[in-house]
Amino acid sequence: MEAILAFFASFGLLGELALGVLILFIVVKVLSLPFKLVYNGIFGAIMLWIVNLIGGFIGFSMKITIVKALIAGMFGIPGAIAVVAFELFAK
Repeated sequence: MEAILAFFASFGLLGELALGVLILFIVVKVLSLPFKLVYNGIFGAIMLWIVNLIGGFIGFSMKITIVKALIAGMFGIPGAIAVVAFELFAK
């Protein structure tokens, strides 16, 4: 860590600015991950709910379990599509 600080310090003010921008970038990436998971979870759950709602009219329904909800929540819309595709082709 000391070597990194010495490297940036050797550039003077420009190095300190670059180090500050790098730290800010890392902090923003780390803090944005929970928001992305919440965003994916909301849209995944909405998609599973819509599939069950529309599927009821055409004779398709699926039981939403914790595992399916976690898959849809972690991966968002692609995860929900994978869960629905698994339900369609596994039966």
